[in-house]
Amino acid sequence: MEKVLTHIMRKRRVYDDLPLFECLRDGNLSALVKLGFMPGFAFFIMAFGDLNRYVLRRLPATNIYQQRVNAHTYEDDHHWPWFLEDLEKLGWSQMTTTTDALRALWSEETHHSRLLVYELCAILAGCSGVEKLAVIEAIEETGNVLFALTTRLADAVRDQTGIELRYMGAFHFALESGHLQNGGHVDLAHIELNCEEQDRCIALVDRVFDAFAGWSHEAVAQIELAAKAGNSVDCGTAAQTPFHI
Repeated sequence: MEKVLTHIMRKRRVYDDLPLFECLRDGNLSALVKLGFMPGFAFFIMAFGDLNRYVLRRLPATNIYQQRVNAHTYEDDHHWPWFLEDLEKLGWSQMTTTTDALRALWSEETHHSRLLVYELCAILAGCSGVEKLAVIEAIEETGNVLFALTTRLADAVRDQTGIELRYMGAFHFALESGHLQNGGHVDLAHIELNCEEQDRCIALVDRVFDAFAGWSHEAVAQIELAAKAGNSVDCGTAAQTPFHI
């Protein structure tokens, strides 16, 4: 598995250079404008709990690798309430009809968020426990790239408005980055794979990064819409985004 982990880190470096993350580092945009893609990411964030509960998790676990997968799912299946809390704190949640909310979630402007979920389900279909571990590691690295940057933006929002964001901020990022500690990577690196297993894990990892890269361009478009709408941290809780969930 060591070669698979090395490949994941190589893919992470490429992922980190995508336009979305350059945009999140752009000093010319306000923190709230740069976070303006988050409401459009709602479908994925809400479905991620289900991905952990019903796709990754298998009960009872039939081997030690699936046991590790299951343990991970219990850490990651309950983060979505913090996202809803952040939306409400920022004023990005408004009273609406059920049909309006569904139109927003299933709009063309957010379809890559949905495709990302469906692609991850397809990637995981038929995966062995050890292959799921490789997929999880790839997903974790995409998350670490994203949340390292949203945490900085959430800090800026807190400093300028007093609003403490949990999902987009340090609270969530500390949990995500904590997954990589406690010797987890060392244990994974010691898993022995034959050539066929290694090649399959690498191919699955590539699909994960490709899926997230496809979504990232949609997020850039949503930030551009937020910028055109004139959002700024000065708007406080009255700030608006193009999407309301």
